Amino acid sequence: MYEKIKAEVLAANLKLVDYGLVIFTWGNVSFYDRQAKVIAIKPSGVEYAAMQASDIVIVDLAGQVIEGELKPSSDLDTHLEIYRNFPKVNAVCHTHSKYATSFAQANRDIECLGTTHADYFFGPIKCTRKLTNVEIAGQYELNTGKVITETFQGNQLDIISCPAVLVANHGPFTVGTTVGGCVDNAKYLEEVAEMAINTYAIHPQASPAPTSLQDKHYYRKHGEGAYYGQGTTQG
Repeated sequence: MYEKIKAEVLAANLKLVDYGLVIFTWGNVSFYDRQAKVIAIKPSGVEYAAMQASDIVIVDLAGQVIEGELKPSSDLDTHLEIYRNFPKVNAVCHTHSKYATSFAQANRDIECLGTTHADYFFGPIKCTRKLTNVEIAGQYELNTGKVITETFQGNQLDIISCPAVLVANHGPFTVGTTVGGCVDNAKYLEEVAEMAINTYAIHPQASPAPTSLQDKHYYRKHGEGAYYGQGTTQG
């Protein structure tokens, strides 16, 4: 019944492999069809090479399975919490990509050190606080979604302008208005994280780029006054 979105979500998950962002069964992508009020998400623990569109699980916003024989991703409740709190988000991606995860494990934001970062992310990419022992022992995946929400709302950040977050001691999540854009954001994030690590290796006291330069590069690609390229680039 949901063949189109299943095919799109399968393609997005396989794109993570093509981008070199996942190995084994790490990572997952979901898409929320807000008109149909269903979420399509990768099944839990299934190898990417063996995955088929029919394996993609369809659930509602409460997490109840509507269609599919396999269990949905173990990170489902994190995805659902993001969808419930951010109406503009239609896709969520989670990886354990090497460089972005290194920042998450260091409990460190990725500061905007240059224009490559500014082209895709407005301001620093924030790392959440650590989950408490109670949060970990309780509804862990739901609480991961809650701490992501807290990080954006508490810092008054626009999740579409900076569509990435690092969960402390865990890894990165990216979002998008489209499922393809969401996965692209994960690749942009990983490239920016690698550049930041290299920058700090060369100059440990490197400071963020001037705000005027950050703003110039972000707004020339995004928003009403954007003039880069031949059309919209917003993911």
